[in-house]
Amino acid sequence: MRQNVSKTKIAVLGATGATGRHVVAEALGAGHEVTAVVRQEGCFERADGLAEAVWADVTDAPALAEVLRDADVVISAIGGAEKGPTTVCTDAMRSTVSAMIAAGVGRLVAISAHGVLETHDRSLYSMAVWAGVAERMKDKESMEPLLTESALEWTIVRPPALKSAPGTGKYVVGEDLPIRLWHSISREDLAAFLVREAEQPEFVHRYPRIHQ
Repeated sequence: MRQNVSKTKIAVLGATGATGRHVVAEALGAGHEVTAVVRQEGCFERADGLAEAVWADVTDAPALAEVLRDADVVISAIGGAEKGPTTVCTDAMRSTVSAMIAAGVGRLVAISAHGVLETHDRSLYSMAVWAGVAERMKDKESMEPLLTESALEWTIVRPPALKSAPGTGKYVVGEDLPIRLWHSISREDLAAFLVREAEQPEFVHRYPRIHQ
């Protein structure tokens, strides 16, 4: 189990999601103190270093500010609704920016998606993802400016398709990394990268891409 000598207090948004649970596990495995931000209590088994904090309404910034008072860094693994129009990511990040400023927390690592904004191009990958999950992509597109126009030390990670497969520890990261139609990243490996970026910031005010 990987241990990090510098313990960090990490708050995980979207902690009960498919990727968020991997983020919580990875951060705990590295020896950090983790607050899993959840909609209702009892989502995680008790573990050393783990606390749950309820944030029932993503538009309630003051409630989230109370949750984040002791955090060093926030990781957002909020993914949005599976079907239909959604503003979950946008609403949550609007509240998160306000809450972090109120709580005095400056560092945010957030998952977005490749294919938004300037990467919404005529590539096969972009066209395919927009054909499949356009509403979620629109939500990510309106979310990102809330972060980039804030005073936070943000990192916006833009992965391709996410897969529920065991992590390999083998992936590539880069701002100009080509993303092809066949590229993907396991949620476990994505979580490992998110936690490492929280530990040792390398992509502040940047948009890293990642794939296997």
